[in-house]
Amino acid sequence: MFAKGDMAVYPAHGVGLIETIETQTINGVDQRFYVMKILDNDMTIMIPIATSSKFGLRAIIPQEEVAKVIDILKERDVKITAQTWNRRYREYMEKIKTGSVFEVAVVLRDLFLLKEDKELSYGERKMLDTAKNLLVKELSLAKQTEEAKIEQQIEKLFC
Repeated sequence: MFAKGDMAVYPAHGVGLIETIETQTINGVDQRFYVMKILDNDMTIMIPIATSSKFGLRAIIPQEEVAKVIDILKERDVKITAQTWNRRYREYMEKIKTGSVFEVAVVLRDLFLLKEDKELSYGERKMLDTAKNLLVKELSLAKQTEEAKIEQQIEKLFC
């Protein structure tokens, strides 16, 4: 359960601020919604409270879990399957849609490693940027650090 003013993560959209909690009547039934403003693009979304966890709404990871994310990014002993870019794109998009910061870290790491071997497709480049933005926002809030500093730390891992 979130309260007004809480920060939360919504899968594939990223970190947002719970601006209000509203009740709306839909088909004669009162439903409560989180009204959340996504930080990255100022988009406002309404998330039914009753099904919010089912759709992956979650709290920002605690600072103690940031090290696990960094460990995933540092891992180099990974096998990137030889498949077409569009199949890989679908697989990575599914990972991003889970809302798990750890799955997003896997996508970012794999795309950075793949980029070393070959040129990424346009879709893969956009996905790399999306994964990086999702991670930077959440890790900066978890560590209470500037986004630019987190971005530099991530970039340094892949140089």
